[in-house]
Amino acid sequence: MKNKMMVIDALVLSHWDKEFLHLLKAGGVTCVHASCGLWENARETISKIGEWQRFFEEHADLIYQVKTGEDMDEALRQGKIGVILGLQNTSALEDELSLVSVFNTLGIKVMQLTYNNQNLIGSSCYEEHDNGLSRYGKLVVEKMNEYGVMIDLSHVGERTTLDTIQYSSRPVAITHANPNWIYPTKRNKSKEVLSALRENKGMLGVCAYPHLIGGKDTSLQEFCYLIKETVDFMGVDHVGLGTDLTYNMPIDFLHWMRMGRWTHEIDYGAGSKENPSWPEWPEWFQSPKDFPNIITGLKEVGMSLEDIEKIMGENWYLFFKESFQRKRE
Repeated sequence: MKNKMMVIDALVLSHWDKEFLHLLKAGGVTCVHASCGLWENARETISKIGEWQRFFEEHADLIYQVKTGEDMDEALRQGKIGVILGLQNTSALEDELSLVSVFNTLGIKVMQLTYNNQNLIGSSCYEEHDNGLSRYGKLVVEKMNEYGVMIDLSHVGERTTLDTIQYSSRPVAITHANPNWIYPTKRNKSKEVLSALRENKGMLGVCAYPHLIGGKDTSLQEFCYLIKETVDFMGVDHVGLGTDLTYNMPIDFLHWMRMGRWTHEIDYGAGSKENPSWPEWPEWFQSPKDFPNIITGLKEVGMSLEDIEKIMGENWYLFFKESFQRKRE
């Protein structure tokens, strides 16, 4: 008899406490990629990992840290939520290549190459000019490939993204973004990028973040048609979910998320002067307990159960299992 449908969210940026864990359980969530850092340097990132280690210990009855494909299976066997730690920037590496393997050992299994501005590796989607992957960036990509640290290109600029897809010896991911011809924004991705990602056998996590789907009034049906159109373009084996859920997050974290230390002026990121605060989420996705709504919506727009199972979790399950392995020579 087949087990219940896997539900995997390829990116959440939420406040993790016992309430959030119970909401994940209520939504049937199998595994989550949790954002562990944005602008932090190496020392600060180690402290963040330390906080997570304590959280894993305190809630060992509910969650299980995932560092390998085998860990994903063990979490499933124990009926616990698998949690993958990742960074939404490579600022933690500073300029030291050896820290790729160090953070891999500490359990960081996903790294987004850039966040919202230029760094030592490449450019972000918000820079006016994108000069592509740097020499150091190429070495970082090589090391991430070698150690089984998954490359994430969600906030990365167009040229740097295309360079990385071409240069990487392994498939890469865009964990939380959408096609920009459906919802035009700097954070969403072009046909050229998504075509290259598809050819790379990579994965796209369709994102529910309100600024990337037209706002809180976007209906469940519209969101599910977004998924369906993305599948039509990418192929069903290359699409999953990456909600970018910001549940119960304080406003001071929003300022840190958008600005870090690199500017003293207000930076709105995906927001705007008219909408400077955390966005309101659609009524059909207020917390992780609402994942069943997406399953229902995908059925209503005519997707098959087999395809829904792939999108809700099976694709990410297979992709994570392969991505986290050390590279075989």
